[in-house]
Amino acid sequence: MPPHSIMSASRTSDRVFFTGLSLLGAVYILLILAMIVADVSYTSTSAIGKALSSPEIRYSIKLSLITCTMTAILSVWVAVPLGYLLSRTRFPGRRWVDALLDIPMVLPPLVVGLSLLILFQMHIGGKSIEGHFQDVVHLPVTYAVPSVVIAQFAVACAFAVRTMRVTFDQINPRGEQVALTLGCSRCGAFWRITLPEARRGILTAFTLAWARSLGEFGPILIFSGATRMKTEVLSTSVFLELSAGNIEAAVAVSLLMVLVAVIVLLLVRLLDGGTLLGATTGKGINR
Repeated sequence: MPPHSIMSASRTSDRVFFTGLSLLGAVYILLILAMIVADVSYTSTSAIGKALSSPEIRYSIKLSLITCTMTAILSVWVAVPLGYLLSRTRFPGRRWVDALLDIPMVLPPLVVGLSLLILFQMHIGGKSIEGHFQDVVHLPVTYAVPSVVIAQFAVACAFAVRTMRVTFDQINPRGEQVALTLGCSRCGAFWRITLPEARRGILTAFTLAWARSLGEFGPILIFSGATRMKTEVLSTSVFLELSAGNIEAAVAVSLLMVLVAVIVLLLVRLLDGGTLLGATTGKGINR
């Protein structure tokens, strides 16, 4: 067969191959677009304005902003040291710790909420864990605002840890090693060399934790309840509006959450070009 015929047959085969892949991928992409279009077409601008002017939904927006921000801060506060340890050190039980971090990401959300509820009812020293916690924060925990933050943190922190581990894996340790040879302590090398280089990863971890907190529903429903003007966040607002038969309001809140999700994803990709996002979401599955 002439060389040009072989090349032509190869190009035809490649076109068929990539066309098949594109068609299969397009099915899922079209499904996502169809869901968004369906939401937009179901409601109207006036219905969205009416729903967002509701005192209950305004409260849920405010509480969501507050709790998601608190959760993201706590998640990064934990994720930075834990991600650094997993990336830079080898310690007994490291693989077990690494595996445990995947549990909140793969467990059914309702199981996470139920486990938190049982945990805080356990008694230590004649008093429940909730009682000890309440002595510290001087606030009720279960079915109150602190439980919303805890429920969000239980899941979102795992994503932040994964992001920070990937971040530290991508930072060359040579800078730290040079600083150590020049008399810098390990702590000093971390604060002066590694942490500044990880700032984009920290922002990404914060953003992912914030977005994951916003979409949390199951743990909050079980551990915090869905009480109007008390523990109602955006995800539980959708549930409450659906329960009341107010579908247009539920769709309005859903569209708001979709808009926020799109903004967050764009922000993450602007921060790291999608590298950390892909590595973070793929690690727990591909390991």
